[in-house]
Amino acid sequence: MAISIAEYSKRLAPVVSCIGQSSFFDQLMAFLKKLAPIDNAVILYYHQQQPTLTYNDLPAANRPTHIDLFLKGAYLLDPCYRAAEDGHKGFYQLDELAPVGFRQSEYYKNYFRHTGLIDECGYLFHLNGDLLNISLGRDEHHQRFNLLQRRLLEDIAPLLQSLCQQHWQSTDHSQHPGDDLHRQLSTALTHFGTSVLTEREAQIIQLFLHGHSTKSIAQKLSISPETVKLHRKHSYAKLDITSQSELFYLFIDALSSMQPPFGDDPLVGYLELRK
Repeated sequence: MAISIAEYSKRLAPVVSCIGQSSFFDQLMAFLKKLAPIDNAVILYYHQQQPTLTYNDLPAANRPTHIDLFLKGAYLLDPCYRAAEDGHKGFYQLDELAPVGFRQSEYYKNYFRHTGLIDECGYLFHLNGDLLNISLGRDEHHQRFNLLQRRLLEDIAPLLQSLCQQHWQSTDHSQHPGDDLHRQLSTALTHFGTSVLTEREAQIIQLFLHGHSTKSIAQKLSISPETVKLHRKHSYAKLDITSQSELFYLFIDALSSMQPPFGDDPLVGYLELRK
């Protein structure tokens, strides 16, 4: 249902008045929820480090498990984060960003499905080197966003980016002691497994971690699905694991155990500790 300019302005005014204040994102979400049927929202702010949870109204029962896992390092496998790293900006729909096989990936099984969301869209805003991810979800008790709702949310993306940019410029972004950690984790993902696997094996293992299926990896690398499976079998043997689920947790555990001085591959030293 369309709203008048007067009503739209009335709803937007509290957001503008809170720019630079701690209540900005609360007001922003109140504004968005009046425009579209948003069940849950998460806002993540990346400032040269691990993501900071800025806003979260997901069901309280699931927050400790999936949020802790996400902040621990699983965010590196998030399709939205990967898309932002590849330069995507503005409005997004998760189904368009996620790789083929996403819902069969261990990231989906061990993190995303526990959010209870059946649909997600949102915004990726690049703010002078920082990243803001505003995730808007529909839960399993309701229908997915329809075309008109998605178009409305997409149409206001430039306005939201301008508001968030003004808020970003009005708040303190001084360097934090842990700012290097995000770069270390990103490097760890890029080099995960390279100390024990061949270049091709490591490449395939990383694509599995990103959520790609055997078929999509084969297409991406121009090799046969049988070859992908063979490389996966050899990789699992070298890593002493037997499933994709174990691969996912091996990656998360290896990240968690990283100690300075940091090497490129988080498995260096970690596999020795498991013996």
